[in-house]
Amino acid sequence: MTAGVDTPDRRGRTGLDRHGRDLTGNPGVRIVDVEVLSCDWYVLRRTTFDYRHGDGHWSREQRETYDRGDGATILLYDADRETVLLTRQFRLPAYVNGHPDGMLVESAAGLLDGDTPEEAVRREAAEETGHVIGTPEHLFDVYMSPGSVTERLHFFAAPYRAATGTATALGVADEGEDITVLELPFREALAMIRSGGIADAKTVMLLQWAALDGPFAHIRASARR
Repeated sequence: MTAGVDTPDRRGRTGLDRHGRDLTGNPGVRIVDVEVLSCDWYVLRRTTFDYRHGDGHWSREQRETYDRGDGATILLYDADRETVLLTRQFRLPAYVNGHPDGMLVESAAGLLDGDTPEEAVRREAAEETGHVIGTPEHLFDVYMSPGSVTERLHFFAAPYRAATGTATALGVADEGEDITVLELPFREALAMIRSGGIADAKTVMLLQWAALDGPFAHIRASARR
C-alpha cells in the first residue's frame, strides 16, 4: 500500500498516480505510466510517455514533474506617488543556490489553495502587505518553470493607497512566514533589477509590465524624449 496512491497521504489525498493519464489533447503524446515518487506535501511524479518526433518516429521518454498547485501574484502600485509595494522574505532554495542571504524582494504571491486566482491575490495582498485591495486587473498567466514544475502563475495588478507602517512583519506565522513590506519608488525598483537587488522572476515581469504597458509607462515615454 502506497500513501497518496492506495491510502491517504498526510493531506488526505489518494489516486495521485492518476494525474495526467487521461490526457488526449496532443496525439503525439501517449502516457504510459505515472509513478508517485514523493507526496510529503507537494507531489513529485515520474511519468513515462511515448513521444512522436517531427520526423514521425516515436521514442519512449521519462520526465519528473513537481506539482505544488497553481499560484497567483500581484503588483500593488500608487500611480500618483510613483511607488510600488513589495515584500522581503527568506527563501531557502535561493539561499542554497547562490543568493547571498536568501532574502528576496518580491511581489505578494501565494498558491491558490482552492481559491480562484482573484480570491488568492486578494488574500495574499492582505496577508503579506496588510492592504485590502479593490478589483485587481488580470494581466497574464505564465508557466514559470515548464521543464519540471507544473505550476501556472496568474499575474495581477491593483492600486493601493498611501501605506503606513510598511516595516511591520507580516505573513502567516503558522507557515513560518516573516515578511517585511517595502514601499519603493518605481524607478528604484527598476534599478534594483539591473543591480541584482530584485532577482525574483515574477517580480521582474510585473515591474517590466508596469514600465511597458502599466501605470508607469509614462515614465519610460518621458525618458525617451
